[in-house]
Amino acid sequence: MMKRLLFLLFAVALSASVIAQPAHYYDAAQGLTGEPLRQALHDIIKGHDKLTYAQLWYAFWSTDNKGNGIVWDMYSDVPGGTPAYEYELGVDQCGNYHGEGDCYNREHSWPQSWFNNDGTARTDLHHIFPTDGWVNGQRDNFPYGEVGSASYTFTNGAKLGACKTPGYTGKVYEPIDEYKGDLARALMYMSVRYYHEDDDWDSSGMTEKSDLKPWAIALLLRWHEADPVSQKEIDRNNVIYEDYQSNRNPFVDHPDFAFRIWDPNWSDYCVDGVDALQDYVYPNPVHQGGEIHFLRMNWPVDKVLVCDLSGRAMLQMCVTNETDFTLSLPENLQRGFYTLLLQKEGRAVGHLKLIVK
Repeated sequence: MMKRLLFLLFAVALSASVIAQPAHYYDAAQGLTGEPLRQALHDIIKGHDKLTYAQLWYAFWSTDNKGNGIVWDMYSDVPGGTPAYEYELGVDQCGNYHGEGDCYNREHSWPQSWFNNDGTARTDLHHIFPTDGWVNGQRDNFPYGEVGSASYTFTNGAKLGACKTPGYTGKVYEPIDEYKGDLARALMYMSVRYYHEDDDWDSSGMTEKSDLKPWAIALLLRWHEADPVSQKEIDRNNVIYEDYQSNRNPFVDHPDFAFRIWDPNWSDYCVDGVDALQDYVYPNPVHQGGEIHFLRMNWPVDKVLVCDLSGRAMLQMCVTNETDFTLSLPENLQRGFYTLLLQKEGRAVGHLKLIVK
């Protein structure tokens, strides 16, 4: 089985689109996997600045603003289309609601009943989003999952119904594909942030205190990979860190952390002396179907691999020991984060995070 890759360069600023995380923030997590990594990340992000419940309304102006004072509601939004309704920040707060489109409120992606109304988790912005009040109420405290037969379909295509995800058969709420990764990373954050701080927490069909159940781990890892980190999440993570809580969501900054904690098939591919390539590779980000140019590199290579976040080789190209060459990406390579791995005689000689947009 192909070994999975260790993505060392997520802290490198490749362009204005890349995460502006503070230097050395994750130093204590380097080289770790499994529960030791979960503990290390917990120690990094714990003890954040706590907000009041009322402050969440004001925070949404900078965390979930489409840029024009409109609420970025993942439960009603239609990316690339026209949603059935939209809300103005500060104007359309709930209040009472009787159906979709009445008002927006504060949705805990990890429901309050799961953490027994823990006061710190109750105002933790990393898992709280503004959403339509009625849809929020219908989601209730049901797990996220994939619906087999829908008992109700919401205006943007989200569903409520019996779960078809292996390992759970209860009622679940299924968001649209474009936001499954966002919500998966929010739940992963909660599982790490409150690790060993969950004595008074309750359990659910998806969780055992702050632990995610095996079926939920498999589901969230799949959603995390299928719906990569977006600029929306990057911006939100930065604002929460800089303006509100002084802590970050590690799975937005380093998507590989999720696999390194919860995927038993993960293994690091570490080679001493591997150099960063940002000065030799352009453009980055690159458009789907575009070309990547490798110029004036300091070492020859004989193979280039494009690998996804879980370490699978999606594309490979053999070269003839050249230091200047071009790699053409296929049109069907999905948008998201990848790693470029350069090899010489089977040994890694360089790697770099690649963004396909």
